[in-house]
Amino acid sequence: MNLYFDNAATSHPKPEQVYLAVTNYFRNIGGNPGRASHAGSLNALRMIFELREKLARLFNISDPSRIAFSFNATDALNMAIKGYVNKGEHIIHTSMEHNSVLRPVAGMCKKNIIESTVIPADKKGLPDLDFLADSIKDNTKLLIINHASNVCGTIQPIEMMIEIAHSRNVKVLLDAAQTAGILPIDVQRLNIDMLAFCGHKGLLGPPGTGALYLSPDIDIQPWREGGTGSFSDRPHQPEYMPDRLEAGTLNSVGLAGLSAALDFINNETVEKISSHEQSMLSSLKTKLNDIEGLKLIGNHVPCVAVISFIVTGYDCADVSLKMEQDYGLMCRTGLHCAPLAHKALGTFPQGTVRISPGYFNTEKEIDYLVNSLRNIVLDDRLIPLKG
Repeated sequence: MNLYFDNAATSHPKPEQVYLAVTNYFRNIGGNPGRASHAGSLNALRMIFELREKLARLFNISDPSRIAFSFNATDALNMAIKGYVNKGEHIIHTSMEHNSVLRPVAGMCKKNIIESTVIPADKKGLPDLDFLADSIKDNTKLLIINHASNVCGTIQPIEMMIEIAHSRNVKVLLDAAQTAGILPIDVQRLNIDMLAFCGHKGLLGPPGTGALYLSPDIDIQPWREGGTGSFSDRPHQPEYMPDRLEAGTLNSVGLAGLSAALDFINNETVEKISSHEQSMLSSLKTKLNDIEGLKLIGNHVPCVAVISFIVTGYDCADVSLKMEQDYGLMCRTGLHCAPLAHKALGTFPQGTVRISPGYFNTEKEIDYLVNSLRNIVLDDRLIPLKG
């Protein structure tokens, strides 16, 4: 038996209609959207247009053309960071960020293009809001917030953080890689300036899909330039959205799968999906807390369905290996591409074992997972930590 508990990395399985949509695109559509006038190209273009409208409804975006498709959340975040912040300006981000933020920011700092400040977080993964307010300077251009931690699931207090930033004329980029499709996100109510997300996690779509939303008053330089199928006689990238940011052939087959996933989510509702995942999370936390020697990390409410733990005194990699080899449990161990988060949580450099149940996991599977971990903790073959 193999059970999947790594939905924070990518959701699995996908809804059946996602598989069917991908197959249908390959077999019956096949065209490159916007690159020809034949039926294959026009049908692909129609699908892309309809998907943009579905995403706009999901996030309450008034103008679907403000959504530019990307290849993942990392791609979208790079588009926003490198396209919006200019030389001599300042970025603030939390210590709970993924390397998809940490590395592009560090790279720009290394080249002396920008400067940055990191907001410290406590052992629950929550930011120091006073530190945030005090860090804003005259040249601060952007605040980046990881909506929910991919390490411990902590949901950031984004409304307060956005209010602090906007009170000083600083724009906000929200990384919704762990929350899109799982938590309600209303860009107009929350006054979000930029929203980056992937399609392969909570949105239940294929890998290689994602998008960046820009509010109407935001303009960024293109991350890539090239063919768009529009104004092909002109030497420069089109000025209007979404063509400005969508050079080159889109992952149309992946977006076809994402469109089908949005239909599934719309039918199930985000609220129902969130409720189920929270039920799994609550059950898992309660039962894991009863295992002596197993320590939950972060363990804060509210959080998305992501749990990190350590087995005191033992190697996380060995725990994860035994979970899969002996019990067929698939999860993730290590630093989860978020080293500063682990430093804040006190789990650097070893990291943690991360469990992330999804919409298709059941209570029976949770019980099997917990019983398996209880056996593993008692296993005298576990490898102790060195030093």
